Amino acid sequence: MDCCGNIGRPDMHGTEVLRVSEVSGLICDLLDDPRLRHLWVRGEVTNYKNHGSGHRYFSLSEQNRSGSAVINCIMWRTSARALTFEPENGMDVLVTGSVEVYEPHGKYQLIVREMLPAGRGEKHLLVEEWKKELEREGLFSPERKKPLPRFPSRIGVVTSATGAALQDIVNVVQRRFPAEIVLSPTAVQGETAHRDIADALRRIDGLADVIIVGRGGGSFEDLFPFNHPEVVRAVAACRTPVISAVGHEVDVALCDFAADLRAPTPSAAAESAVPDKKDLLADLGTITERIQVHLIRHLADGRREVEDLRCRMHPDRLSRRINERMQRLAEQEEQLRRALSVRLQRDRLQLAELRARIESRSHMTILDQGYCIAAKDYRIVRSIQEIAPGDRLMLRMKGGRSRIVVERVDYDA
Repeated sequence: MDCCGNIGRPDMHGTEVLRVSEVSGLICDLLDDPRLRHLWVRGEVTNYKNHGSGHRYFSLSEQNRSGSAVINCIMWRTSARALTFEPENGMDVLVTGSVEVYEPHGKYQLIVREMLPAGRGEKHLLVEEWKKELEREGLFSPERKKPLPRFPSRIGVVTSATGAALQDIVNVVQRRFPAEIVLSPTAVQGETAHRDIADALRRIDGLADVIIVGRGGGSFEDLFPFNHPEVVRAVAACRTPVISAVGHEVDVALCDFAADLRAPTPSAAAESAVPDKKDLLADLGTITERIQVHLIRHLADGRREVEDLRCRMHPDRLSRRINERMQRLAEQEEQLRRALSVRLQRDRLQLAELRARIESRSHMTILDQGYCIAAKDYRIVRSIQEIAPGDRLMLRMKGGRSRIVVERVDYDA
């Protein structure tokens, strides 16, 4: 206490004495290091507690030769809501977050934003590394994107021959604008699926007007082959425009970034690949109506011009000139009527040809005539050489389908 009765800091031989709060603040400043922000940590879950508030409290530990290392962790409920599994003590996990200090207690802890089982977390990190590598190669550049053809006659599909994605694509294409579908079958999940997908893309490239590659929904592990660099590079190398349709709308794969168009589902990819014949026919009708209105308006303008000239000229002096002009106008009117008739006839012929093309591509026209279509493994049988005794075929005929087994094959002489 000094002469005024105040209590000050003791003088420890010139050494400054800090308060506890000042020490905590100093530690907080030291921990404000970029290397301790947004880092990934792997360890074993211990002392796990799911608090009633929704926050998760636990520690991550590691055993090594010098003993054990432990770091306290907390995951706020806003982050914990995104957990896809329930952590347990002893579980090997991978977490991402930042190291922070809680000044009132003077202790540091890891604030966790995301937690994954170790194996799955390593795959997530691997995908991030692949993404950076492929971006550096320029495979995701917008300048590389190719436009899709407006009226494709052949659609290439790279997916499983037995999956629902193929049937969804077939149904949409047949309904909107019948086009030939060529399947390049592949496995879509498994350890070697990425090689199969890349090979299937290379097989179909150049044999179709547009390619759809993808599969139906699944887990992160199911969709993992579509993140592989071999698949991404195969998509980028295609000369044919490629539509990527992997999983559902919320799923994103690296091949989406390399494709010329990303569709949320296989059905949406088919809708993007072909136009709707109903819209085409409506457009043709609109164009024809505009031509008629334009020609009729042109004729009306000509009549008004002649009437105006007749009113402005003296009848006695220019009657012959008016008659000549009327004669020429009558001839021009007849020519315009003929031209209108020819143009409308040509438009009708073009419309009829387009309708015939659309109907000729539809299998329903053939079926209505008493024929049937045979398919083997979802591919149309075009020759007797494509089937053998024992094969199971699907017969599509008017009114329904039938499954048959081939007993004998007879070839023409």
